[in-house]
Amino acid sequence: MRRIPALLFFLALALSHARAQVPADPAASAVAPNPLYVEAPGTPDGIGKWFLGREIAHYMSHGGASWLERPEREDEESPVVALDLLALRPGDVVADVGAGSGYFSWRMGRIVGPKGRVYATDIQPEMLAILRTNVLAHGITNVIPVLGTPTDPKLPTNALDLILLVDVYHECDHPHEMVQGFVRALKPGGRLALVEYRGEERWIPIKPLHKMTEAQVRREMGLHALEWVGNVRGLPRQHLLVFRKPVPPAKPAP
Repeated sequence: MRRIPALLFFLALALSHARAQVPADPAASAVAPNPLYVEAPGTPDGIGKWFLGREIAHYMSHGGASWLERPEREDEESPVVALDLLALRPGDVVADVGAGSGYFSWRMGRIVGPKGRVYATDIQPEMLAILRTNVLAHGITNVIPVLGTPTDPKLPTNALDLILLVDVYHECDHPHEMVQGFVRALKPGGRLALVEYRGEERWIPIKPLHKMTEAQVRREMGLHALEWVGNVRGLPRQHLLVFRKPVPPAKPAP
């Protein structure tokens, strides 16, 4: 990662945008910028590290776990609606990345049932300890806690029907490497779903670095072999942005 003077920062941003536009073919990868990341002066809510013109936000520590369990989250985010829109099925193998306190993990575990699995990954052992307690409190036994790293979600290869990140992707300090890990982990046809507060709407009472626009997410996902599925509407304050790992073309019969 390169550190550059503040006066040259905006030139670097312009070049990074030019090098990494969303490709016309959604299954074809654009060219990643070189260097991937730029260090430059940022805001108090960011880490001073920029990716394709976006400053990466600080991640929430385990000390903020109670905020993830706040009662008003039902009204603000409609988690039940989000999971309904994703149409999980019994027997699905899924991942909750940046699972935190397990707020979505145990709900996903209940939907996919005893024949399904939920890999609940986080980079903080303290969060996983809270998650284990919450999952057991709901009587769920098919959630597998996974300690990931900032560059690797530690998910099994070609195994997952769905990977879900809820208010997490904007905090990944190595987003490019993490998405590479997601692509490896998805089955052909498997989906990557990002839930992010809508950056296009100023009224939403979330700090700007903790929101994302659809255009920015698609620009960043355009660096990977992912197909754009769509922005699924129905949440009060968030995007539900869905991508898919392409299915290889069928081989012709002999």
